[in-house]
Amino acid sequence: MATLEIRDLHVSVETKEGPKPILRGVDLTVSSGETHAIMGPNGSGKSTLAYSLAGHPKYQITSGTVTLDGEDVLALSVDERARAGLFLAMQYPVEVPGVSVSNFLRTAKTAIDGEAPALRGWVKDVRTAMDNLRMDPAFAERSVNEGFSGGEKKRHEILQMELLKPRFAILDETDSGLDVDALRIVSEGVNRVREGGDVGVLLITHYTRILRYIKPDFVHVFVDGKVAEEGGPELAERLENEGYDRFLTSAV
Repeated sequence: MATLEIRDLHVSVETKEGPKPILRGVDLTVSSGETHAIMGPNGSGKSTLAYSLAGHPKYQITSGTVTLDGEDVLALSVDERARAGLFLAMQYPVEVPGVSVSNFLRTAKTAIDGEAPALRGWVKDVRTAMDNLRMDPAFAERSVNEGFSGGEKKRHEILQMELLKPRFAILDETDSGLDVDALRIVSEGVNRVREGGDVGVLLITHYTRILRYIKPDFVHVFVDGKVAEEGGPELAERLENEGYDRFLTSAV
């Protein structure tokens, strides 16, 4: 069983006025097979946590530790973190003109595994995953995210997750901009990966609607860069009914 441990994590971003603290001491432990929902209002630090774990240079770790089975994640480069098993599904995936989805996926798989997948088996795996996500086969020859709809971008992120088989998947507002059908299909993809029991999931969201399809084991409420409350699925239900007002009032 793999374990991702975040201890007293402080993160700042550079602004015109100087460094601005965003995360103010986050503690979180995620183990294989667990799904943790990270919820909270806008500006609470949810996405900052995601991009800090992935190694985005915009976010400066000022103190704290992140370890994966005892290995110092913060000492690793972005590509080393991916090879170690960290996967980030971005809220706003970038376009990569001139690089086809099929080439992108096989190159990523080769980089993570250290060797190219056997072609026949790989093609079958890609087709199966695309079929499950209701993706047209022609999608594989399009340039990565270029001209994709919001739903297509999110399906492509989950396609990567299914094929790359990370140890820990960080899903940053995967439900953003999805209609009901796309939300269900994307959620089914996440659940297929979870059924293997080997992946730990950090599911970042504002809303509870995706949690009707992807059941979390733990819910953490972020307010002002800290975990303000933790609980089980019942906490998400309470947030659905009450919103974040009580946390924001206490923070003020």
